[in-house]
Amino acid sequence: MVEFTRRQLMATSMAAALGASVSGVGTAVATDTNTRRAPSVRGELKRFSSTALGAEVTGPFVFKDGTLLYSLQHPSGDNPEPYNRSGIGYFSGFRFSMDGSNDDFTELSTPQTNEQQGRIRSAGGEYEFLAHGGETISDTERLGVTQTPDGTDITRENFSGTMYGDPAANPDCNQFIPTNPDGTTGYLFTNWENSPGNVSRIPISQGENGGWNVDLDGAINLADTKPFRGIDGTRINCYGDRTPWNTMISAEENYAHPRVSGPTTVGEIVANGTGEGYIGACQFWNRPAPSEIQSAIEEYYDDAWTVQGWWALSGIEFLAYYLGAQPTESAAPISGPYPNPYRYGYFLDIREPTADPPQPVKYYVMGRASWEAPDIQNDLRTVYGCSDGSNKGIYKFVADRPIPSYHDPMDIAGTLYAPKVTNEAAAKHHSPADVPLEIEWLELGYATNREVEAWIAEYDEITQVDYLATHTEEWTAEDPVTDAVLEEADREVVENGNQNYITNEEIVEWAEQYDDGDVDAKLRKVPFLETRAAAKEVGATIEFNKAEGVDSHDGARPGDPVYFAISALSDGMSEDGDLQFERVDGGVVYRATLQHDYDVSTLEPVIVGPDAGDPADSADDALVNVDNVYVMDDGRVLCCEDADQFGRSYSNDCLYVYQPEDADQDHSHNEGRSDTPTTTPEWEHAEGYR
Repeated sequence: MVEFTRRQLMATSMAAALGASVSGVGTAVATDTNTRRAPSVRGELKRFSSTALGAEVTGPFVFKDGTLLYSLQHPSGDNPEPYNRSGIGYFSGFRFSMDGSNDDFTELSTPQTNEQQGRIRSAGGEYEFLAHGGETISDTERLGVTQTPDGTDITRENFSGTMYGDPAANPDCNQFIPTNPDGTTGYLFTNWENSPGNVSRIPISQGENGGWNVDLDGAINLADTKPFRGIDGTRINCYGDRTPWNTMISAEENYAHPRVSGPTTVGEIVANGTGEGYIGACQFWNRPAPSEIQSAIEEYYDDAWTVQGWWALSGIEFLAYYLGAQPTESAAPISGPYPNPYRYGYFLDIREPTADPPQPVKYYVMGRASWEAPDIQNDLRTVYGCSDGSNKGIYKFVADRPIPSYHDPMDIAGTLYAPKVTNEAAAKHHSPADVPLEIEWLELGYATNREVEAWIAEYDEITQVDYLATHTEEWTAEDPVTDAVLEEADREVVENGNQNYITNEEIVEWAEQYDDGDVDAKLRKVPFLETRAAAKEVGATIEFNKAEGVDSHDGARPGDPVYFAISALSDGMSEDGDLQFERVDGGVVYRATLQHDYDVSTLEPVIVGPDAGDPADSADDALVNVDNVYVMDDGRVLCCEDADQFGRSYSNDCLYVYQPEDADQDHSHNEGRSDTPTTTPEWEHAEGYR
């Protein structure tokens, strides 16, 4: 998650409003010091690295030989060179041992001096940059900087409007796709967490001394290629994974998708006859100046509320410019092309990673959310995904047959599921350290990828003009947009919902038919396009706060673990929802065990972070606000932080290595990462793959 949503905003008046979606901002309670076993670890937790001030630890990747790589995301510009610029780098001179000894480093001390806090430190090796965001990669392009169709960099210098993060400041997920048998040459794919989003591909190779070299002249921004423009680009590319079929899969963290705020359901809005106090950000997607809706709500209503995800409406105008829209004068609405909200918030697979250019496909059938991370299992059918933010879900998708066996990925068919915690009574007023969560999966719907894309296409031509024309009595496209016109439209959307998209009434009707077991064809789209709202409506447990990571080791089989990272156990999980745990603002890492059919049914707490008010002697060495998790081949887990300082004596984020207490079980089959060349196999014969 980027700086835009955390440290920069904490010092502003908008910080309290972000509490509904962002951990630590408006949620940390200084007196929260009494949750039992917070912090605690079932096993061993050792600090391997501390990153430079202002930066998160993002995008960890461990090469076949044990070399670690991660991104330096949005560091402080006050850090000394070269740690004052975003970048991607690896730890030269150190390799994790995968032979089962697990004693390959001594824990790194906490960063205390200014010199230590201003750079990347590690328990082994020296961090060497492979590339920095914004570096020149061709005569016309810079690494991570997205362009308009005519080749203009999308920056604040070239366009007015709001931007989601600085261009090329937010490298996140990294995945290496090898092109030779030894895994010493290949492509490094990196997410850029902006709007419009981006994925870069950089050729890299390993020298005889074990160091890695880059070919920036051969690097490309995939967002600027024809195939990516053909799917209307991407938005807020956060974490991801390497698939069992050896491709990079990127997750779109579209925080602006909530149509209701907090624990509210759409049914409650319909029953109350108004969205006042409840409505969420996505209902204002095609509003002129969409990210100004929060300040407008505070002006219109005496009892204003936080429009969940409003801050992530920033960057939508820039996404329109990416699609080819022309900037407008003053408050004039963008008439087109304008991004369709239902085209963003999916898993994106680079299905032909070595092609020029690579070929992307979005898995619309897996549901729409603020995806932080996917984890594709080795049955090639089961996918777990975590949706980041407050009152969000952990979802599951199961394809009818192995995903790569479909000749055309648009034909992928399967079922989307949402979780229902069945032992919520055991959680109430107890520490999350003491209560495993028992889960059953509610079947939300069945479709093909092609069907969902066709439902999405129904909303392709909607613009900012439609927002005003639909929700006002007399305004026409020839009229000026006055404050009164905008207020009329905003109030109408608050009262009766945005009529340009799926309506509240359609969602409630779908839920009623769902309960009856017979959903009309015209409503089958609801759980795929409005996944969070639909799941909440039928009683799923959609109250996980900042589900920021899910991973299992490559080659995982039934009996092996899957790890789920909850960055801050607060909001719905501790207050308004079914669980009502004792609060742990430092977060929790859960472990589940893959069953014979790759299902999981129990989430067992293995790492519990500190309370917000815990002193330095507790917080300094505890995992705080876990973000990405990455399971190495020997069963150890890399745990990244996107942390608030809480009681720590330092404010740097760190990377920890978690050693499970039952290490022999977690070593699993130790089959290793498949660093083999990527080809285009005949997957139509993969039904029998195991």
